[in-house]
Amino acid sequence: MDIKEFLDQDQKKDLLRLLTAGSVDDGKSTLIGRLLFDSKKLYEDQLDALKRDSKREGHAGGDIDYALLLDGLKAEREQGITIDVAYRYFSTSKRKFIIADTPGHEQYTRNMITGGSTANLAILLADARKGVITQTKRHTFLASLLGIKHVVLAVNKMDLVDFKQEVYDQICEDYRNFTTQLNIPDITFIPVSALKGDNVVDVSDKMPWYHGKSLLEFLETVHVSSDRNFDDLRIPVQYVIRPTLDYRGFAGKVASGVIRVGDEVMALPSQKKSKVTSIITSEGEVEYAFPPQSASFTLEDEIDISRGEMVVHENSRPHIERHFEAMLVWMDEKPMDQYTQFYIKHNTHATKARIDQIKYRVDVNTLEQSEIDHFELNEIGRVVMTTTKPLLFDPYKKNRQTGSFILIDPITHNTVAVGMILDKLSSKNLISRITDKERQHIVKSGSLISRKQREKRYDQKAQTIWITGLHGSGKNELGYSLEKELFDMGKTVVVLDGKSVRSGLSRELDYSTADRAEHLRRVAHICKLLNDQGIICVCSFISPKESIRQQVKEIIGEDRFKLVYMKANLDYCRTNDHYGLYQLADEGKLSHLAGVDETYDIPEDAIAIDVKDKEKGVELIIKEVKL
Repeated sequence: MDIKEFLDQDQKKDLLRLLTAGSVDDGKSTLIGRLLFDSKKLYEDQLDALKRDSKREGHAGGDIDYALLLDGLKAEREQGITIDVAYRYFSTSKRKFIIADTPGHEQYTRNMITGGSTANLAILLADARKGVITQTKRHTFLASLLGIKHVVLAVNKMDLVDFKQEVYDQICEDYRNFTTQLNIPDITFIPVSALKGDNVVDVSDKMPWYHGKSLLEFLETVHVSSDRNFDDLRIPVQYVIRPTLDYRGFAGKVASGVIRVGDEVMALPSQKKSKVTSIITSEGEVEYAFPPQSASFTLEDEIDISRGEMVVHENSRPHIERHFEAMLVWMDEKPMDQYTQFYIKHNTHATKARIDQIKYRVDVNTLEQSEIDHFELNEIGRVVMTTTKPLLFDPYKKNRQTGSFILIDPITHNTVAVGMILDKLSSKNLISRITDKERQHIVKSGSLISRKQREKRYDQKAQTIWITGLHGSGKNELGYSLEKELFDMGKTVVVLDGKSVRSGLSRELDYSTADRAEHLRRVAHICKLLNDQGIICVCSFISPKESIRQQVKEIIGEDRFKLVYMKANLDYCRTNDHYGLYQLADEGKLSHLAGVDETYDIPEDAIAIDVKDKEKGVELIIKEVKL
């Protein structure tokens, strides 16, 4: 065989991605190290370094410590544990392998999720002396959660139990009993001794009662290609290629299904249809493409398809929904803030999403479910989510590529969680998302959104800044200047003044004492409603009577009412009268104007702003009110 023929054959070998997991000291790293060593996949300098490191910092006595091949971090070598995910690549004459050595500690659950997200197979180790323990169950649950269909339970350290068959059989039975409640279709049991190499590469003669394959032989022959979904075509469009005026191709990775030249395909969400005219992959122009190939294809018709959209077959469409349920794994050091609106990255599509409800948290050690209001690091639970724009998805168990997503913090841009979509929410479930307790709250005219939630969303404390003063004192100018400053600060604010309210809400009222009191009562209730919605109100009204101002304060709420007095003498107000009201009052054509024929009660407990310092008025209010 010449070199070209050898390289061609090597190129055609399929790839198996696998992860290893187990409890501390079960021998994960040792097993992989032994696999690499016995299959003669180590270079001489690596072997020399391994022998040297084994003497200096190994944990295998006088033997070679094969775990040092994978435990690269200083902390890992010092403690003899795996902390980070270590990836190793090797190949045999039959297959290529990428191994993810994942940590066993519960505090590193997120690391195992990361390592297992692309795995076809999981090797879970169990110490023959300890059997099926809590960590074994936890890792099995996580493998099931990740949709891994092939699990190998490697019963390690058989040399320490004298290679007894009854010990091995009992562990297998215990494990089968546990996995009946999980969705793992293919489970294989192999007794091994990672340190001594029994049943790792070659079948051991020390366990004549075992008639199965060695671990490497099993890995070389296990059938995983059928695990991919070849039925439902899903190509999330990543890029539109226009190298010339005559070529318009749509590029993306084939997530599932097979696309062929001549196929009639549909673009979602537009539902426009066309036929495939050509397909180009890394191998050049081809007749068809399949997962996990990346491909560019052209269509017969000019269809507008953009990044984030999806190409499918018409008779097999994904869900197009905004509401769905998912299993969520929290991966951020910072606890979940239930009021945050996250970015969701789903295939090539990104939009905003919120977590409407946490149905329960799963204890990964016992599988028990409990109610919580937020997630901490490494916690897993079932949630109800809503996105701003519809997602094109399938349930994760049907299609791992279109059923998974990540959540991104909008401030730090850290990946805070990964999710596996269970299914869409039916219309019945959408209605039933309101609990009985919430229904009772609605009956009592109570909002389901708390004041604290609104303050968190708007990043402000809702209150009413009530500006009082004589007509012409500059109240409106101060009010609208304050609104502009607050708006520039990112606040949500509304201004109410006498002219705007009297033109509509108080249209039938005059300026008599009784009608003025009714007018301001209505304004106060509007302010209360707006404050209840988390909105800041700025009000500009003469409101001359102290008794009426107190009534307004009681309606709005003492803790949310801030009184500002625009201090200006009558002479200034007359010169600043843009509506000619003082002249009308002097001519007897207007009555009940404060300062002329009606007394104005100067407020004693208010933020006083002299008209001479009106330029500093906005700054003073913001400082005093702490907006």
